Amino acid sequence: MDFSLMQRLAAEFIGTALLIMLGNGAVANVDLKGTKGYGSDWMLIAVGYGCGVMIPAMMFGSISGNHINPAFTIGLALNGMFPWAEVVPYIIAQVLGAMVGQLIVVACYKPYYDQTENVAHVLGTFSTINSVGSKFNGFVNEFFGSFILFMGAIGITKAPFFQDNLGTAHFALGFLVWTLVASLGGPTGPGLNPARDLGPRIMHTILPLKYKGSSQWEYAWVPVAAPIVASIVAIALYKFLFIA
Repeated sequence: MDFSLMQRLAAEFIGTALLIMLGNGAVANVDLKGTKGYGSDWMLIAVGYGCGVMIPAMMFGSISGNHINPAFTIGLALNGMFPWAEVVPYIIAQVLGAMVGQLIVVACYKPYYDQTENVAHVLGTFSTINSVGSKFNGFVNEFFGSFILFMGAIGITKAPFFQDNLGTAHFALGFLVWTLVASLGGPTGPGLNPARDLGPRIMHTILPLKYKGSSQWEYAWVPVAAPIVASIVAIALYKFLFIA
C-alpha cells in the first residue's frame, strides 16, 4: 500500500512524539523527586528508550520508514536512499513531534518538576548533557553511539535475514537502542537523534518551570551535529560494503 506524504509525515510526528514520551518519560520517572520510580536504576531509562523506538517502529515502519530521527533522514538522502524533496518535511515533523511529546511529559509530571530542585535532573528529562561538561567527550560519545545505531538500523532493515519479516527487524531496533543506552548512555544521556535533543531543549527554554536552570545552548550543537555526521558515515560504509 502506498501512503501519501501527509500520512507519512503524520507517522513521523506521532512516532517521534512517542519516542520522547516513553524515553524522556522514563527519565522523569527516575529523576524527579516524589515519583513512584524516583531513584530507580539506569535500566529503567534504557527500557523506556528501547521501547520508545521499538513501538513506533512496529506501528509506522511500514508507513514512513519510522525514521523519527533527522540524522537518519539526512544520512539516507545523502546516500541516495531517500528523496531530498521530503527531507525538510520529515525533519519538521520529527522536531515538532519531539516538542509535543516533551510537552506531554511535562504535563504528566508537572507536580514532580515543581518539587525537584536539582536543575541538572530537570534538564536531563528534556535534553542531553555531558556529565563532566566536555563537548569533546560528548561528541565522541554521541558519534560512536549514533554510528552503531545507524549502522545497525540500516543493517537490520536491509539484511536478507529479515527481508521476509520486516516486523521482526523493527522489533530488533528496540533492543539495539536499549543496549546502546545501557552500554554507551552514561556520558551524555544519550541523544543519538537531533530531534530528540533539540525539540525538548526548545521546550525547556520556553516553559516556565520552577527549577529550570540553564538550557545549556552552548552544548546543544553536539547532539545535533554528531549524530548527523555518524549517520552519513555509517550508512555510506554499509552501502559501500554490502549493498551493490
